[in-house]
Amino acid sequence: MSIVQEACAQAFHADKMNVELLGNGDAHVHWHLFPRHNNDTPKPGPVWWTPLETMYGDDVSRDAPRLSRLKYALNTAIDVSLNARQAELQALQGLTGLVNHEN
Repeated sequence: MSIVQEACAQAFHADKMNVELLGNGDAHVHWHLFPRHNNDTPKPGPVWWTPLETMYGDDVSRDAPRLSRLKYALNTAIDVSLNARQAELQALQGLTGLVNHEN
């Protein structure tokens, strides 16, 4: 998850990241990753304090071209993060006994 969090921060030019691991209300463990920007909410605090009409207002409606650009930026940042951590991943593979069958 740290690689995805790092990639989100890079791709979306976050000033900071909010990372939540949840599972109490749902029958599965899941993560919420929030790239945060200075003054991105009406008052400082968690995004959950933002009124729903602001979060889901017309000015934040779906924009397919923008979504495509964001997906591309995130995928690129994940690739960069993975490449930067190749040695770390190889060490993890050695610890877990996973074998890379590509080589």
